[in-house]
Amino acid sequence: LSEVLELNECFLQVLMGSPGLFGGHVSQPQPPQLQQQQRNLSLHEYMSIGLLKEAGISVPEGMVASSSEEAYAVAKQIGSKDLVVKAQVLAGGRGKGTFEGGLKGGVRIVYSPEEARDISSQMIGRKLYTKQTGEAGRICNQVFICERRYPRREYYFAITMERSYQGPVLIGSSQGGVNIEDVAAENPDAIVKEPIDIAEGIKMEQAVKVAKEMGFPSALVNEAAENMVKLYNLFIKYDASMLEINPMVEDSSGVVMCMDAKINFDSNAEYRQKKVFEMQDWTQEDPRDRQAAKADLNYIGLDGTIGCLVNGAGLAMATMDIIKLHGGTPANFLDVGGGATAHQVTEAFKLITSDRKVQAILVNIFGGIMRCDVIAQGIIMAVRDLDLKIPIVVRLQGTRVDDAKALIAASPLKILACDDLDEAAKMVVKLSEIVSLAKEAQVDITFQLPI
Repeated sequence: LSEVLELNECFLQVLMGSPGLFGGHVSQPQPPQLQQQQRNLSLHEYMSIGLLKEAGISVPEGMVASSSEEAYAVAKQIGSKDLVVKAQVLAGGRGKGTFEGGLKGGVRIVYSPEEARDISSQMIGRKLYTKQTGEAGRICNQVFICERRYPRREYYFAITMERSYQGPVLIGSSQGGVNIEDVAAENPDAIVKEPIDIAEGIKMEQAVKVAKEMGFPSALVNEAAENMVKLYNLFIKYDASMLEINPMVEDSSGVVMCMDAKINFDSNAEYRQKKVFEMQDWTQEDPRDRQAAKADLNYIGLDGTIGCLVNGAGLAMATMDIIKLHGGTPANFLDVGGGATAHQVTEAFKLITSDRKVQAILVNIFGGIMRCDVIAQGIIMAVRDLDLKIPIVVRLQGTRVDDAKALIAASPLKILACDDLDEAAKMVVKLSEIVSLAKEAQVDITFQLPI
């Protein structure tokens, strides 16, 4: 269920330990309409580097290419014979990944435009497999070609939002260019933390303090601090939830430079960050995620056999837990929110049933803001329009629940109503097992009501 939480939650648990409270101001302007919490947007490296460059932050010279010939032209234009070709795939561990076709490594050093063209041809249009992508891999449609710089020292720097500090916190380390989670686990004292009062903003003396504690030479402390201030301002300007520079370096010419950038953005700020959200690369996402986004649904695909449709993230996780308690496995997290329409419920069923592993569906709705009769209309519409054959167990409680039950009872569809959540979970697990056994035996089954 960790994917349901904010993307930086686990990252912070490793880096932050158990910090004390920091008294900051948390009041924020509210968006003009109700916003659903979503997973945070992540951009390709070359896009993040572009935002840094616009903010006046020192970054390597580089350009993006969508074909091997374009990579050759870009490499010639940069004019250096010492270049780095980076696969633009939204997954960690690119350097140790493997491409379709056998090429090892999604980050490669090349020494000529011809070599850039050759390496790019083995990356573009192929899937890259890393620890984060798993067996599915992720397609590489572009490469980022940049000049190679020679760092004297490598540092780690990040900014993220942290609940216990009630605002942003700067995170730094003298050990950059490596897996920072390992550093935090093996040597927690190597991690520097500096909370920022979000109302007052960052102060130069705070950035200087972090730069000194990170181990920057005295001659470069102010330059490093200036970059940190610019990074913080960018973080706030674009409603970022996490900004990570690994590594931030002192290069051979004595310049402080950000060699790599990863930025996650708060999806609830999409209404005021049109520029950033137009950059989203949907080829890097599960197609179901795009379908969910279009319907304003919170959906995450999992590996189980029981589809879940619930209103409210907490109730959704509790529903998944009770399915697991009774021996089943949830196939998804799906929160339709408090204001779902019948159309959204239909779209939710389309998402659930697009997963062929789903053998049964549990609908669990508590009608507070949400009206149960609206959900019932959506369920009936979806079952009829999609011609669903798998069993559906519906547990409804709350606003207009009697109207909802009457609608379901009056429909000719095989929708099983159950008032008690525990009984509903037991029922859907058993039905899932029956469907699964029938499929294994290659026999058809028909459910009749009442069971």
